[in-house]
Amino acid sequence: QQQQQQQSPLSASDLAHFIRRAEQAEDVIAQLQQQVAWLTQQLAQSGTPSQGAAEAAEAAEAATPAEQLLAAVHAQGDVVRAAKASKSDQPVIDAELAKLKDLKAQYKALTGEDAPAAPTKKAPKRSAKDKAKDQGLLLQCPTGMRDYGPADMAVREHVFQTITRVFKRHGAASIDTPVMELKEILTGKYGEDSKLIYDIADQGGQLLSLRYDLTVPFARYVAQNKLKTLKRYQIARVYRRDNPAMTRGRYREFYQCDIDFAGEYELMVPDSECAKIVAEVLTDLGLGDFTIKVNHRKLLDGIFAVCGVPDDTFRLISSAVDKLDKLPWDKVREEMVQEKGLSEDVADRIGRYVVLNGGAELVDKLRSDTTLYGNALAKQGIDEMEVFLKYCRLYNILGNVRFDLSLARGLDYYTGVIMEAVLDGADVGSIAGGGRYDNLVGMFDPKGGKVPCVGVCMGVERIFSIIERRAAAGEIDMRVTETDVVVCSGQPSLMEARLQILSQLWAAGIKAETAYKRKEKLVTTFQHCEKNRIPFAVILGEQEMAAGKIRIRNTVTREETDVEQARLVATLQRLLAPRPIISEVEV
Repeated sequence: QQQQQQQSPLSASDLAHFIRRAEQAEDVIAQLQQQVAWLTQQLAQSGTPSQGAAEAAEAAEAATPAEQLLAAVHAQGDVVRAAKASKSDQPVIDAELAKLKDLKAQYKALTGEDAPAAPTKKAPKRSAKDKAKDQGLLLQCPTGMRDYGPADMAVREHVFQTITRVFKRHGAASIDTPVMELKEILTGKYGEDSKLIYDIADQGGQLLSLRYDLTVPFARYVAQNKLKTLKRYQIARVYRRDNPAMTRGRYREFYQCDIDFAGEYELMVPDSECAKIVAEVLTDLGLGDFTIKVNHRKLLDGIFAVCGVPDDTFRLISSAVDKLDKLPWDKVREEMVQEKGLSEDVADRIGRYVVLNGGAELVDKLRSDTTLYGNALAKQGIDEMEVFLKYCRLYNILGNVRFDLSLARGLDYYTGVIMEAVLDGADVGSIAGGGRYDNLVGMFDPKGGKVPCVGVCMGVERIFSIIERRAAAGEIDMRVTETDVVVCSGQPSLMEARLQILSQLWAAGIKAETAYKRKEKLVTTFQHCEKNRIPFAVILGEQEMAAGKIRIRNTVTREETDVEQARLVATLQRLLAPRPIISEVEV
């Protein structure tokens, strides 16, 4: 056809050239027909040929040689791209590329043109709604973790400041430790709770874990720095791979507030002071009536011994007893017998002890039990509890302390007095806990040197949840900010004057703010003050300022007073008194 269009004679060389192209085309067509035949055979063998496959086979047979060859080029191109994407070996990629080049050369020989690229399939345009839905799936906190808005942070800062004041009142100094520890530091310190530790992937040859609490890192710090005495507090996040119950203040990431006493001291003096610290924190926070449950780990071990518990299962049985604040005795007994392998009569003997609780009179009752008091561990525990309760009486907290033999504390490192605090009538569990751990520092000392320690931890997340509930119920009122004064004016020309007054108040240490617009409505500003419990508004007016006066508005009583500009700072300092972030709502 080309020769006819050019109206020129066909030479022998031209004829030979076209014959070769025809032979090549016949070869390609034969190969494609073989592939179609094989595909048709496979579909027939499967018994369920798809309509799409059948249509594709029919289309392949009906296509011209050039179309069939172009389809082979595109298919081979997909093979090459797939090989590169899967990072196949270079010889494999080179072989597939050679096949692609050969197919392209055949197409050009047949048509005289380069093979066109395969048409691209554009993804359908996604709606804004679909994109927003995708973003919504990503814009969430991990399970057991949460964000804290301004109101939440106001509560947290109030609680932290209250606890810190109490810790400092008792002479503690602050330290900080890394959020991660070497895995071997944390391993074997938490009993059955060790499964809740978050392990981190290998980091340059070090196996790391997120800290489970602040006590073990503190013991490592004492041993590493070869300290013999230290009274410290620490407020920091810890992590536990637990089943969260966020409405009850149970999270996977949460804060702990610890105070610990390291060193050799008089028997039960720092231990009872820990109970006093808990009582002061809960009293200062105004959370209502509370009880501090106390027990002694050696007394508990003595009870297990006289009841017939094998020595190597003390900690297993202790962890079961520790669940008595959540489960009835029959469920705990069932766990002891069926899961821990304890005999029924031994479990029943334990049950007769762990139901006991009281005050100083319980010490006398246990001492009268000759079998129990004849055990060395139990005797030491009973005698030390007598001293502990005596000091609690001197600290005027005995009315809040209950000697409770069901308290076990599941952590392995406790060796003496253990304690937990609960709010009476609340359903959030313990809000403080701790005890004595005399051997923990020695675990990190190559020479085995011991530094006795005792401490307590405030469960602040549960305290936060209690305060948030009370705020939602309208029982308490919270300030989101600590602003005391808003500088305002209904006249746009006084924008610069507002900024100047604001600077003077800041320089005097007064917490103040102003609207960031030149035009503002005073009514809106006053509503802002009342909503956020900002007590005073400084109002600027052209006539008043020309007379050297500035107006102060009490946003609670709505009374207004003009003062001399020179006396503004002194007047506000006199009017402003310390005001709590959280206060009871008057009924």
